[in-house]
Amino acid sequence: MASLCFDAVLFDCDGVLVDSEPLRLHVLRDMLAELGWHLSPERCKALFLGRATADDLRLIEARTGKKPSQDWIDAFQLRRNQALRQHLVAVPSITSALQWLRAQGIPIACASAGEKDKIELQLRQCMLIDYFDGHLHSGVDLPRNKPHPDVYLAAAQGLGVDPKRCAIIEDSAIGIRAAVASGATVFAYCPHYEAETAIANGAQAVFHHMQQLPDTLLQYCRLQSTA
Repeated sequence: MASLCFDAVLFDCDGVLVDSEPLRLHVLRDMLAELGWHLSPERCKALFLGRATADDLRLIEARTGKKPSQDWIDAFQLRRNQALRQHLVAVPSITSALQWLRAQGIPIACASAGEKDKIELQLRQCMLIDYFDGHLHSGVDLPRNKPHPDVYLAAAQGLGVDPKRCAIIEDSAIGIRAAVASGATVFAYCPHYEAETAIANGAQAVFHHMQQLPDTLLQYCRLQSTA
């Protein structure tokens, strides 16, 4: 059986491990409408997918001329977390993909632009947290968040591996740019077939169902061994 050519696999969280983005964006869109900024679901996704909350706030202020108050931020996080607790599910087939990596003896980590408590809430909700052995990293805790590579560099360092020997699984343009900047090999999970955007931002390969992750990684490594 072919083996992996990576020392570790690093995962984004939202949209890769858990199907949280539709819930977050729905809450955000409703609250932006309350501020007078009305967005279609498609436009909201285009503007805010993969972004950290702090970046969201800067964009909201730039587009509305109103700086979101701390009360607004607290209300957003409360409503978002309520939606996550009530409706969040894991990305289909992610559990089997993580089990496969564990069987290969490949260490993994989660590196998200979101807050650490949100990462933990989501992974516990979906019963995924035990796979990561505490290797959970938040870009909020670092000087620079995505699209800078800092959170992925921290995740690789936490596992004691060279970032260039890592595979990174991402789903957003911002996240892909962060992953590419870390020097890792980036694989884009694109369940909605946005392959062109992923490749344009530097992903080495695209897959559309999480059950395809093992074969996607193995195929890449086979090609590298014959190059």
